[in-house]
Amino acid sequence: MHPSEEIYCEKSGRLRGKTIVIGITGSIAATECFSVIRDLVRNGAKVIPVMTPAAARLASPDAIEFASGTRPIIELTGQTEHVKHLGGKNAADLFMIYPATANTISKIAMGIDDTSVTSMSTVAIGGGIPVAVVPAMHGAMMKNPAVSENIEKLRRMGVHVIGPHSDGVREKVASREEAVAWAVKLLSRNNLAGKRILVIGGRSEEPLDSMRLVTNRSTGLMTVMLAQRAFERGADVELWMGGSSVPLPDYIPTRRYASVSDLVEMLDSIDHDIVIVPAALADFTPAERFEGKMPSGTPHTVLLNPVPKVLPMICKRCGSVIGFKAESGLAHSELVDKARGRLLEYGLTAVVANDIDDAGRETSAAVLVTKDDAKNITGSKADVSDEILNFCAETI
Repeated sequence: MHPSEEIYCEKSGRLRGKTIVIGITGSIAATECFSVIRDLVRNGAKVIPVMTPAAARLASPDAIEFASGTRPIIELTGQTEHVKHLGGKNAADLFMIYPATANTISKIAMGIDDTSVTSMSTVAIGGGIPVAVVPAMHGAMMKNPAVSENIEKLRRMGVHVIGPHSDGVREKVASREEAVAWAVKLLSRNNLAGKRILVIGGRSEEPLDSMRLVTNRSTGLMTVMLAQRAFERGADVELWMGGSSVPLPDYIPTRRYASVSDLVEMLDSIDHDIVIVPAALADFTPAERFEGKMPSGTPHTVLLNPVPKVLPMICKRCGSVIGFKAESGLAHSELVDKARGRLLEYGLTAVVANDIDDAGRETSAAVLVTKDDAKNITGSKADVSDEILNFCAETI
């Protein structure tokens, strides 16, 4: 067994049965390809690497073979590898160039075939295979009008351009997480394409003094999973996140808030088709904030004022809002009744009712409650997210 087989579907099976040809060109970002390939395999893809001679000087072909389990194609031979892998009835499902240099981008835009990667591109584009390029270059190169024009030309040709992300000097290549997310997006059902979805999550943090907070127990894991899966299913996603304990996806536009009042100030910018709110928002905030640090070792009386309910405010801005209702120790029927009461009171489209004892775990015991139905959607947080998004795709 090759070592690459040991990690197959280790993270998920979302790319199971898919073949991805990955083109590697002569940017220093080629050194990142090892990790990109491994993550594609971990999500179930078969990966066939193709390298330019310049890339082979930066990333060892032996290392790329170890990552994928397949010897990289550097020069085309009588086997017509470009046609074999991207032009016949057994063609791959996706051709992704990671990284794509200004040189390679411009050649593809002009239909020039002088490397294995550019030849693969010509066949894939001509044959209707999805093609994605992940540019990586110095900022000055990206600003060159010829390069910019060629990138736009690729877009007009139907090529998906992923990134780059500018730090003011360099045009940095998209992260491996973004590359994998795009691979899933391009090869999965896109029944949320064209939908603008806002996910509001994390925990609010109400300041008690300069160091202490009144907050809730929430990691933000469900929020991140919802945003990622919505992105992968074709939606235009925005993420608003309070306090959290999990990494946030760098490829999804994100705004941060701290307190409930911070979030309320953001609500006027809601113009989305669907808003999903797994946020753990405080019900109370200290009436007064202690200046500095409250001294320890002595009793203190803290007066708490109620904060505004945010969900009804969101419903005034969007006609399709899915809220969450967290309870503890209730019977199923009681949990459903509580959730439906919240739904009717606030005018929500649906409510996801769950047990607070599941906070931060990989699985969630949840019920999707609508006006007329209550569906058990218990499972992993990825599964729960997909059930919620299935509801969005089918009914909203």
